[in-house]
Amino acid sequence: MATIKTVDTGNKAAGEIEIDDSILETPYHRKAVSEVVRQFLAANQQGTHSTKNRSEVAYSTRKLYRQKGTGSSRAGSAKSPIRRHGGTNFGPQMRSHAFRLNKKTRRLATRSVFAEKVRQDGVLVLDSLTLTDSKTRNLKALLTKLELPAKVLIVADEVSDNLRLASRNLPDVHVLSYRSLNVYEMMRYTKVIFVKDALEAYKERLGR
Repeated sequence: MATIKTVDTGNKAAGEIEIDDSILETPYHRKAVSEVVRQFLAANQQGTHSTKNRSEVAYSTRKLYRQKGTGSSRAGSAKSPIRRHGGTNFGPQMRSHAFRLNKKTRRLATRSVFAEKVRQDGVLVLDSLTLTDSKTRNLKALLTKLELPAKVLIVADEVSDNLRLASRNLPDVHVLSYRSLNVYEMMRYTKVIFVKDALEAYKERLGR
């Protein structure tokens, strides 16, 4: 059983948390991670792009001019796709871009990214994180004391109002509950800060 050291808000050693060796020894699986990230982004794509076909554009259905004798090619409707402002043939329509992915692939990607983050020293475990107020400067001072890089993801058991309000004015700091943590968010940030209780709950998901 491997261990990860925990620190307090003063960046002093506070203890250890045990992680199963099978989790931390998972090799980085680039293809699985790529597929899970693509699935996440596709599911979040709005898919509201749409064009009007000839049955949807607002024009009269009367014949534009007589069939013969004008010297022009015959035209039956202003809605025709070959006319300016007419309907569109085969244009994009509203649809969902989401696609399904094998459960084992999602689990492999999750374990793979977590293990790689630990190997690259991209995971920090805080013994606890309790803010007495919602002031941004106090959270920023705490992160500075922990000597963290610019882009930081904080994963808590429950996101308190003080933590949510204090972090929202820091563009490179994002706060999540461990329940909402996903491969895409872990890949986006240089450092992932787990509150100890959140990591205890999250490692159960990794071990399934």
